[in-house]
Amino acid sequence: MKIVCLGDSITWGFPHGTQDSWVEMLSQALNVTIINKGINGDTTSGMLRRFTRAVLQQNPTHLILMGGINDVVQEESYDRITRNIMDMVEMAKDAGIKVILGTPTAVDFQPWERLLVRLRKWIFQYANEQGIAVIDFSQAFYDQSGQLKTDLLLPDGGHPTRKGYQAMFEQINLSIFEN
Repeated sequence: MKIVCLGDSITWGFPHGTQDSWVEMLSQALNVTIINKGINGDTTSGMLRRFTRAVLQQNPTHLILMGGINDVVQEESYDRITRNIMDMVEMAKDAGIKVILGTPTAVDFQPWERLLVRLRKWIFQYANEQGIAVIDFSQAFYDQSGQLKTDLLLPDGGHPTRKGYQAMFEQINLSIFEN
């Protein structure tokens, strides 16, 4: 098994570093090397541009794809974000790569969060239509009553604390990697 994780700073592990990322925790849990292709500040357009080099040339068996927060921050259109995700999923599937989508994490800024809620709903719908597994990373940041767990976010309201990255890892059902 060879896994590539494609994403932004939250895939990379900002600001703590890759050693404290959910990707590293998953690597240890599965006892496999995972290639972390998270880039701070990246958008789905940036991920699409580097997809061949970052994913296809690595020849992975699995791809975990998570993005969209920076697109929302930069006011990219919803249609462009979803098209980029669909294009990357199609390219991965065409290459025989098993795709797993991750939902964008929660942010403590309501105008952005409203747009991310819409994007998360679309991800679940699209994944269901495509027979793709989803890791609901955003769920790690909400309590039972739907309140944001701000203690899992840094003061910037968008990047996870170390506990936040641990909570993200705990959202991953390891059985999605069996087959």
